[in-house]
Amino acid sequence: MTFTRRTLVAAAAVSFAFTLGAASARAQEFVNILTGGTSGAYYPIGVALGNIYSKAIPNAKVQVQPTKASVENLNLLSTGKGELALTLGDTLSNAWKGDAEAGFSHKLSTLRVLAAAYKNYIQIVATKDSGIKSLADLKGKRISVGAPKSGTEINARVVLGAAGISYKDFQKVEYLGFGESVDLMKNRQIDVTLQSAGLGVSSIRDLASSVEIVIVPVPADVVKKIGDAAYLPATIPAGTYTGQDQAVPAVAVANYFVTTTKVSNDLAYKMTKALVENLDTLYAAHSAAKGIVKTEMAANPPVPLHPGAEKYYKEAGLLK
Repeated sequence: MTFTRRTLVAAAAVSFAFTLGAASARAQEFVNILTGGTSGAYYPIGVALGNIYSKAIPNAKVQVQPTKASVENLNLLSTGKGELALTLGDTLSNAWKGDAEAGFSHKLSTLRVLAAAYKNYIQIVATKDSGIKSLADLKGKRISVGAPKSGTEINARVVLGAAGISYKDFQKVEYLGFGESVDLMKNRQIDVTLQSAGLGVSSIRDLASSVEIVIVPVPADVVKKIGDAAYLPATIPAGTYTGQDQAVPAVAVANYFVTTTKVSNDLAYKMTKALVENLDTLYAAHSAAKGIVKTEMAANPPVPLHPGAEKYYKEAGLLK
């Protein structure tokens, strides 16, 4: 083979390899999963889902990002900084409407639902020595209500408002995440924390293992006064936390797995299929995930289903 021919062959091989590399790069899927604080339920569920996607979606580059949860997640999604996020249903409705008071400067019209998840329980937890036993006892106490304008903090304003309580009624209001709130309670710097999370959330389990706690009941008549279909009467079963011997009436809000129209129908289909067909992995990741019910995952979403998700649900017989 002459030098010129060898040179041409080598050049062709380099060109072919480059073309293959470019095609491979084009084929790679990027899936950034937006979750919440590491002491909540969103994060371990997101990590488990990331492991599912890494195995189930060929050429997927998956990463899991801790965040301030619902409000931040939806704003990040809308700017293309994520492909999937967990969020509270009422926050999702507020984003769809463009509710500035709830943290959305404009309507986030590109949001689409991938699946309904488990319900968040709005858990109001006090130290036993604070003397708090009811919502009325909260007045004059020190509370942490979640990061400002987070999904938890929005829940706090809604539920407390329905009970006739405003932030002005407290001796002190802190705007902190779950783990930081628990640390303050352990150190007797606050009396009560409100945390919107799945049952058995690690932050409250940690608190209950360190100090005696009281879960403050939210009666059904208070839930009714909220006047928003996203808020549902619920019960925290006895034994959910150490020292909790009785079931406690509470209020719950559904969570959702959300994506955007920027995600292709093909990728949304793959993400939905892998999610629905690997629920046992999510159940093992966090007890809250056990509230995800396959037959309810496509039912009555507050914003439209992504077409890719809709295609999967119809093929699986989960949606007519």
